[in-house]
Amino acid sequence: MNNAGKYEAFDITPPQPGIIPACPVSPDALIGIPRQQTNPCLWDGSEWRAFVSELASKEIHVDERNASRLLYVTDAGGMAYGRPGGVLIARSTKMVAEVMKAAQKYGVPVTVRGGGLTTEGETVAFGGLQLDMRGMSAVLEIDKEHLTVRCEAGIYWHSLAEALRRHGLDYLSAPLNMTSSVGGTLGVGGIDINSPRLGCSADQALAIKIVTPTGEILECSESENAWWFNRVLLGYGQFGVITEATLRIRHFTPLTMHYFYYGDLRTAMEDLVMLCDEDAADYAGILTMLDRAVNLLVAFDTDERERAFFTTWRKRLRGFGELGFAARTGLYYILRPWKYREALYLLERKRTLLPELRPAHHLSQGKIVDRTVVFSQAVWKFWGGRQMVIPDLATSREKFFEAVLRGNEVCKKYFPHYTLYCVGIKIVGPPERYELSCIPPDAKGIAYGCEFEPMLEGRTYSRDHLQSFKNEIYDIGVDIGTSYYRFGGMMKGYIRRVFGDTLVDTHLAMKRSVDPAMVLNRDVIF
Repeated sequence: MNNAGKYEAFDITPPQPGIIPACPVSPDALIGIPRQQTNPCLWDGSEWRAFVSELASKEIHVDERNASRLLYVTDAGGMAYGRPGGVLIARSTKMVAEVMKAAQKYGVPVTVRGGGLTTEGETVAFGGLQLDMRGMSAVLEIDKEHLTVRCEAGIYWHSLAEALRRHGLDYLSAPLNMTSSVGGTLGVGGIDINSPRLGCSADQALAIKIVTPTGEILECSESENAWWFNRVLLGYGQFGVITEATLRIRHFTPLTMHYFYYGDLRTAMEDLVMLCDEDAADYAGILTMLDRAVNLLVAFDTDERERAFFTTWRKRLRGFGELGFAARTGLYYILRPWKYREALYLLERKRTLLPELRPAHHLSQGKIVDRTVVFSQAVWKFWGGRQMVIPDLATSREKFFEAVLRGNEVCKKYFPHYTLYCVGIKIVGPPERYELSCIPPDAKGIAYGCEFEPMLEGRTYSRDHLQSFKNEIYDIGVDIGTSYYRFGGMMKGYIRRVFGDTLVDTHLAMKRSVDPAMVLNRDVIF
C-alpha cells in the first residue's frame, strides 16, 4: 500500500481559508469497539513558515526552540501529550489580534493556555502555536467606590487576590485552585464554595475585552456586544480569546468555618441542598474521606450571618460536631475490629488534612484571614502532583443524589481512597451563556456539581486504568442526562452523547461563522 492509501481514512490536512472542515465531534469511528478517549491528529501544515514569517514582520517572534516547546507537552491532568510548533508569550491585546489574523490567513491552529490546569488536554497543543497568556498578568484598575477590578486575563487568581488585599478588598467567586488564570476560569465557569450564593466565577464578569478568532478586538458586556459576551463566557475558548476582564469584587472579610460530620453520604447531601435552598450560609460544600466520614463545611463572612445560621438552621442539620462524631465513629470501629485499617486511615487523614484547612498562621481570633492560600495549598498537597484526575458530574437538583451515589460506587471500584467534592452553583446569567457548558440544561435556580477525586497517594496507575475510571463516571452522566465541567479535550467524544446533535450542530455553525478556518482551540470542543 502506498503512503496515500495508508492514510486515506484520516484527513490531517490543515483547513484552508474558505474551506469548512468536517466536524470531528462524531460517533465512534471503530464500530463495536468502545472509544476510551478522543485522540487529536497532529497538525502538520505547510503554511507554518509563512505564518511565523508574517508575525516576525510585525515584530512578533515565535519561539521555536525545542526546549521551550517541551515546557508545554502536557497539562495538569498529565494524560494528554502533544507539542506545539512554536510558543508565543502574549504581551498585549494587539499582539493577540495579529496572531489570530495570521492564523486565519494560513490555517494555523492556536491553542491558548493560562495556568494549564486543564485535565483532559484542552490546553495542550498538537502542533500549531501555543499562545501563553501569562505574559498579560497586570491589575489595570481597582475601583473602590463601585467595587470592581480591571485586570489582564493571564493573571493568576492568587496574584489578583494579593493585589486586592492591599486595598482591603477581595474577589467574589474563584476556583479553589488559585493558580488558575482569570481568563481561563471565565472561559469554563469557575466553581467556589460560595457558588450556591453567587454563581460561578464567569458570572462575576461585568465586561471583557476579547480578540475574536479572526483578529477583531471587541469590548463586551451585557449592553455592548452582548452576543459575544455570553458566548465567550463559559464558551471553552471557542469564540474568542479573553485579554482583559472587569470583575465584581467586595470588601475583604475574614472567614469563619464550621465542620459537621456525617456517617452517611446521602444525609450530608440532603443537608447541603437544604442549606443552598435556604441561603443559610455564605459558603457550603461537601468533602468526603470515606463513606463513614463525610464532612459538610459551612462558613460565613459576617457574625450576623453566622448567628442567624445557629439560630435557625443548625438544628435542622443531622451532622455532628467533631467530638460527637469521633465518639460514634470510635464505637463503630470498636465493634468491628476487622476494620482497623480503615480506622487508622481516618485518624491519619484527620491528623494531616484538617490542620491544612485551618492553619494557625492563617487564623486570627478563630477566623481564616487568607482563604486564597489555605484552599489552594490544600488542593495541590492532597489532590495534585504529577497528575490531577478529576472527572465530574454537574446535575439538576433532582439528579444530584443518583449521580453522586453512583459515582461513589465507581470510585470504590478503582481506588482504595478518594474524595468527593460537592457544591451548589447558583444560575444567575442568561440561558444562552450556559447552553453548551458545565451547567446542565434542566437545572433551575441552582445546579449541583460533584468532583470525583482519587487519592493517588504516590501510586502509579496505568493510563488505561485512569481513563476507564473517567469513562465510567462520564457514562453515568450520559445515562441520566447531566453535564460535565471537563467535557472537552480527550473527552469531547461525549459532547454529542450528552447535549444531542441539534445543540452541538447549532454551536458548530456559530463556531464556523466566527472562526472560518477553525483554528482557535480546535481540540477542545470541535
